[in-house]
Amino acid sequence: MAAITVRNLSEATYCALKQRAALHGISTEAEIRAILAEAVRPKTKVMIGTELAAFGQNFDRLRLDLARDQTPTEPAAFG
Repeated sequence: MAAITVRNLSEATYCALKQRAALHGISTEAEIRAILAEAVRPKTKVMIGTELAAFGQNFDRLRLDLARDQTPTEPAAFG
């Protein structure tokens, strides 16, 4: 796991981080990790199939209005 050092953090900012962490009942370090994760992670999970279908809808000739086959597959037989 990576580690970083933040230099020149003002005392006021550090105190605010400590107070925010205390409100959440976690350590200051855990609060900083949560803030960083929230700032850089995408808000929604990208689903590749959904994205491809939406992309395909932009083209008139490509229609994916297919009914999904709900028939269970047979298990593989080895041997």
